[in-house]
Amino acid sequence: MVSAIIVFSKLEDAKNIRNILQRAGYPAAAVCTSGIQALSYADQLGEGLVICGYRVNDMIYSELREDLPPDFEMILVASKQVLSDYSQGDVVALSTPLRVNDLINTVEMITAGFLRKKKKNKKKKERTEEEKRLLKEAKELLMDRNHMTEEEAHRYLQKCSMDSGNSLLETAQMIFSLNKFMG
Repeated sequence: MVSAIIVFSKLEDAKNIRNILQRAGYPAAAVCTSGIQALSYADQLGEGLVICGYRVNDMIYSELREDLPPDFEMILVASKQVLSDYSQGDVVALSTPLRVNDLINTVEMITAGFLRKKKKNKKKKERTEEEKRLLKEAKELLMDRNHMTEEEAHRYLQKCSMDSGNSLLETAQMIFSLNKFMG
């Protein structure tokens, strides 16, 4: 789950945003009124989301954005008049008066982006010898029973894995279970 740092010049505004997020199931890591406080929390978290007003007590949103760690996204909440001059592509903007649905939908969109990014960056771990043996035996079983080549058996395992949403190893184990059931 992505943690949010909420930064507004008025503490009451920041707390209201925090309460909205918490009711929707999103954690708020911090509520603050200055950019320096937000940057301190951001350094501790390493990644997350900053929801802020155009101007906080010690800087404007663009200065805060520049100093945030790279794995942070920002939602700027400002008036339509301020946003008419706004032109920063890496910041999502929401106009005031802020609608709860718009805020929650935007946080959900950013959270989904974080999850996709994490999944994409997740390094594939090396298979153990036992796992390699299991995959090899599943392919051999498919080759023997269904008269497939090794390449066809491997592609079949991959396709079944993708279609079912299971890992390749789980798919291989299911093949053995089905073989015992039918065998």
